[in-house]
Amino acid sequence: MTQTATTSANAVALANPWAVVPPLGNLDAYITAVNRLPMLTLEEEQRFARELRDTGSLDAAGKLVLSHLRLVVATSRQYLGYGLAHADLIQEGNVGLMKAVKRFNPDQGVRLVSYALHWIKAEIHEYILKNWRLVKVATTKAQRKLFFNLRSMKHGFKTEDAEHDITHRDALTAAQVDVVARDLGVKPEEVREMETRLSGADVLLDPTPEGDGEQAFGPIAYLSDASHEPTAMIESAQRDVLATEGIATALKSLDERSRRIVTERWLNVNDDGSGGMTLHELAAEYGVSAERIRQIEVAAMKKMKTALAEYA
Repeated sequence: MTQTATTSANAVALANPWAVVPPLGNLDAYITAVNRLPMLTLEEEQRFARELRDTGSLDAAGKLVLSHLRLVVATSRQYLGYGLAHADLIQEGNVGLMKAVKRFNPDQGVRLVSYALHWIKAEIHEYILKNWRLVKVATTKAQRKLFFNLRSMKHGFKTEDAEHDITHRDALTAAQVDVVARDLGVKPEEVREMETRLSGADVLLDPTPEGDGEQAFGPIAYLSDASHEPTAMIESAQRDVLATEGIATALKSLDERSRRIVTERWLNVNDDGSGGMTLHELAAEYGVSAERIRQIEVAAMKKMKTALAEYA
């Protein structure tokens, strides 16, 4: 770019701070335009920051933001190894930059670049943690520290191993775990837990797309717990009620002899099938034939079924 063109771009940036930045959809053009934007001197930065603080001027805010967009681009490059789109990282970093500009106090004695770096990284970190996996892998402060440092430290260990002709290991050794824990100020077990989380991958619960019909298979087939399926739980609860309160109510509908016959034949039976009285034993007790006891039992069971249906 010629000196005249550069001067013209700077003039446009000062007049309309948003006019010189193309949409983020064209990433290369965006980065090129951002790197051409002029940096503010300390005096300009102080003046615009005070103007924003005192009057809420959007033009002043725009000039502060634009002059630091290249910082966002440079910072976002440090996080390309997480498999997320560079444009998305830049966009999240820009959100952090705007938050920093809004909160920046020019009387604190620090440059905006130093103050904004924290906010830019914080927004990018939050975006990565939310989108890197479907399941969050880092929620506590210690876990976040491990998430963003463990990979680079493992790479350093592998480089050292290569220099000493040691076969690369995927898992950290006990000594390496202790080094990481000491350097990051966390517990060794937290290092091992995060290493396990980072080594895993998201798995589709549903059958894989290439599986069709009976060939389709996924973890959902063996992870589901039918006993806690809502319909099954309701049916189980209903059966429990019928087996206790329902039967008790149905027994009350019988006369005393019929109730005792049903109880001795069906309710006083052990798990192995023993314990209940036989038809002949009951017949001897009541002085009737075994066939008569069977007829009374059948009639009582029909009456109980009717009572149970009404109860249900």
